[in-house]
Amino acid sequence: MQTLDTLALGQSATIKEFTDDFLSLKFIEMGCLPGEKIKLSNIAPFGDPIAIEVSGYVLSLRKQEAATIVVKLNPENTIESCAI
Repeated sequence: MQTLDTLALGQSATIKEFTDDFLSLKFIEMGCLPGEKIKLSNIAPFGDPIAIEVSGYVLSLRKQEAATIVVKLNPENTIESCAI
């Protein structure tokens, strides 16, 4: 089970589910829906918070919050899809 807080800078993924019921309501209100594609676009100098691109805007999250979002890596992140 991979969570959003483990993505590398520039990686994209699809939201699968949430592990925290309370936070999931807030995420859904902000456009973080299961099935939505996201991309890790920025990491603060000390690693927290992070910024993700979702639903056409950039959202800042604490790593602790990001750890409650289960994601599936998108195929474009695999080595086979990289042009050499």
